Amino acid sequence: MTDFQEIKHKSVTVVLALTTRTAFLQIISVIGNFFLTIFLAPEEFGVYFLVSAIVVFLNYFSDVGLAAALVQKHEVTREDIASTFTIQQIFVVGFSALALLFSDAIVSFYNLSADGKFLYQALIIAFILSSLKTIPSILLERKLDFQKLVIPQLFEVIAFYGIAVYLAYIGWGVGSFSLAVIARGIIGTVIIYYIQPWMPQFHINKDSLKKLLSFGIPFQLNSFLALVKDDLFTLYLGRVLPLAYVGYIGWAKKWSELPLRLIMDSIVRVTFPTYSRLQGSPEKLTTAINKTIFFIMLFIIPISIGMIATIEPFIDLIPKYEKWNPALLSFYLFVLSSAVAAISTPLVNALNALGKIKVTLQLMVIWTVLTWGITPLFIRSYGFNGFAIASLVISATVFLVVWLSKKYIRFSLVAQLVPSVVCGLIMSIFLYGARFIFPQNLLILIIVGVTSYSLSYILLFKDKIQEEFATILNVLRVQK
Repeated sequence: MTDFQEIKHKSVTVVLALTTRTAFLQIISVIGNFFLTIFLAPEEFGVYFLVSAIVVFLNYFSDVGLAAALVQKHEVTREDIASTFTIQQIFVVGFSALALLFSDAIVSFYNLSADGKFLYQALIIAFILSSLKTIPSILLERKLDFQKLVIPQLFEVIAFYGIAVYLAYIGWGVGSFSLAVIARGIIGTVIIYYIQPWMPQFHINKDSLKKLLSFGIPFQLNSFLALVKDDLFTLYLGRVLPLAYVGYIGWAKKWSELPLRLIMDSIVRVTFPTYSRLQGSPEKLTTAINKTIFFIMLFIIPISIGMIATIEPFIDLIPKYEKWNPALLSFYLFVLSSAVAAISTPLVNALNALGKIKVTLQLMVIWTVLTWGITPLFIRSYGFNGFAIASLVISATVFLVVWLSKKYIRFSLVAQLVPSVVCGLIMSIFLYGARFIFPQNLLILIIVGVTSYSLSYILLFKDKIQEEFATILNVLRVQK
């Protein structure tokens, strides 16, 4: 088998296996979040959403982009790995110490309770544990062994939601998250070292570090802007909005991104290392990008439309869930912006894999400036829903991603989008009619949505769907 065939075979196999296993993880997460949003008040959910953003902000400073550089680099040495781990731990320990030292000031700044402080400190401990998993995770990722990488995540998710839901049920409130995140950190670290043994090494090689930083620093600057755009803005929300409103945003955002978590995460997670391996073969890279976009949109569009059509009957069906009704408008808008993000994300990954980190940095600058420039204005005019309105407006800049990507990669976006968009519109019409006839029957709405989308695809784009799935089957039949 040639190198390209091996990469293609492994990538497709990994995506299918990873999607299946990740779907199982998402089912657990969905069920866990569902119960948490029943047992917890919006302001308690808001505290978790806010404090998590604080710790994500710390995570940015953990490795100055060296982890991504290890994935992108064609070949890595022991010096590369040891240097990355050493630098990362220096930053992690230093910033964790500062975070704990200023914990009282941060808690006071956001008017958090004692439970909020405990959660903040627990997340810092989990952050330290998470940093220890970086090198084993990279080693698995470089080998495209994502099937193994999912195993510790499975145990982490079960531990986190099992503990958090039980504690929320017995009335622990915000404290439910604290023990859950520590347990998740310990379990995940132990399991990944069992799956991918690696003896931590403390050593810094200047030549190795210099080469890694040439990609890592621009990449990390990109990540920093993403951090400023997303998580720092969440911290801003914690100051300008009541925690209940932050909770509404957190609820809407988390549920609206379910299609991305179910479908896109598995595919995109594999694309960066795969595209990196194909950067010397433009035609093969183009084929890979076309198929990535096609299969992402094949599932993202119907799931997004179905969620918009069924969320109100779903809320009406569940006791004590009407408290989330104020967040419905934000939910609808976040679903739309997430669907657009499903187009831009694989293209940004492709640009990074080609080493065009400065191009993606320019995009991130634009998105960050827009976020901080227009979102406060929308919040001032439309309340907490202004955040979701601004997100949808900013997502319209996807045309910039496409335009810049076409300078370096030849791909056919329209050909990949048309089938799913057309069938999605047909599905929307049928669901719109079904909502009038069966406004509260969730099961019938789901059946109508799935049936109308599937049949319209078979009737209108049978050749396209057969061609794409035949390609996958042919790849899977290839023997190593």
